[in-house]
Amino acid sequence: MSDILVTPAQEPASAAAGSAPEPGDVRTAVADVARAAKRASRALATATRATKDSALHAMADALVAQGARIIEANAADLERGRAGNMRTSLLDRLALDEARIAAIAEALRELAGLPDPVGEVVRGSTLPNGLRLRQVRVPMGVVGMIYEARPNVTVDAAGLALKSGNAVILRGGSAAAASNEVIVEVLGDALAAQGLPRDLVQSIDAHGRAGAVELMRARGLVDVLIPRGGADLIQTVVRESLVPVIETGVGNCHVYVDAGADVAQAVPIVLNSKTQRTGVCNAAETLLVHRDVAAEFLPAVLEALRAEEVTVHGDEATAAAAPEGLRFEPATEVDWGTEYLSLDLAVKVVDSLDEALEHIGRYSSGHTEVICTRDLAAARRFTTELDAAALIVNASSRFTDGGQLGLGAEIGISTQKLHARGPMGLAELTTTTWIVEGDGQIRG
Repeated sequence: MSDILVTPAQEPASAAAGSAPEPGDVRTAVADVARAAKRASRALATATRATKDSALHAMADALVAQGARIIEANAADLERGRAGNMRTSLLDRLALDEARIAAIAEALRELAGLPDPVGEVVRGSTLPNGLRLRQVRVPMGVVGMIYEARPNVTVDAAGLALKSGNAVILRGGSAAAASNEVIVEVLGDALAAQGLPRDLVQSIDAHGRAGAVELMRARGLVDVLIPRGGADLIQTVVRESLVPVIETGVGNCHVYVDAGADVAQAVPIVLNSKTQRTGVCNAAETLLVHRDVAAEFLPAVLEALRAEEVTVHGDEATAAAAPEGLRFEPATEVDWGTEYLSLDLAVKVVDSLDEALEHIGRYSSGHTEVICTRDLAAARRFTTELDAAALIVNASSRFTDGGQLGLGAEIGISTQKLHARGPMGLAELTTTTWIVEGDGQIRG
């Protein structure tokens, strides 16, 4: 289980000794943070788009200007992570450099260029009795984020919350504690310089695991909670939280190469889906290949995977086509349900589209599924019979991303079926209210 959500009773004795705060003190502290966030969100509710966009640009400029401080803090987090044998995929998510900080800052500037969702009229009408109705988007209020080893999420969450009119409370975990502390300070300074409350972006990292627990219990003070991280973290928040949760999901994503696939096109799609960045939820974890195209496709794709040092967990048909030097392990039942987040890929040859759909339906986490095919009927079946947040035809799974889909930075990718599904951008951080205007009407 993530260090973020281990309760105080589960901590080592050394962690609980000495100056560790009493549970009641943490509860009070987190409640105070939430009340301050609520006050700040009310101040933001009347802010114009110009005010919010100026603040986003100021936040972006401040991150770049203070990049050296952020990188120095991040280096301490990375050193601690390596000493603790943190997985390579998590170290990659944790790492910041000038290029990544510039990209994070640019995402804030892109947010400033997007329409403001607050005040958008979703629908409206005039009733026969003359009542005028409008359903309009309004901010959630206070958004809580629980995540791990991802300092970029600190910035994305702050920016998305600001643009959508919300305050945000962050619990980023011990792995990125030094990075997040500096980032929150830099963002707070930028907000204050723009005349906005610092309390729009707050961290409760200082309150440790107990702080995360209290954030989950802060119903009435926090309006929605979004977990982002591994399966253990997400499921713990879903189970334990008293605050409404928008569930982001793990990504056991498949690429299916159909009998009607363009092999020359499918090989780079598989390679990009798996290797462009491995430690992310929209990276491919399983490759399914139709038997009719396997003889042509498997040698080409396995050679490409060998060159990228991918370990293939394959069935017997895959083993028979494996080139010399390929890192290969026989696939087990466990492999079909595994989100590797590493240079590992499960590979299976299937006899039909039906078998592929059945396999994906059984093992999919509902995140992103890809089909490579020139057969329109196969593509139509794939996109209508499968149940996932994103279904992609002839393109990489890596496009299930807020920035790639033109939504700006995202706060997570939802695999649930409520109001938010797929990349969660600005609209997904709003709710709606009904405005009813009358002229003395009364109900008979």
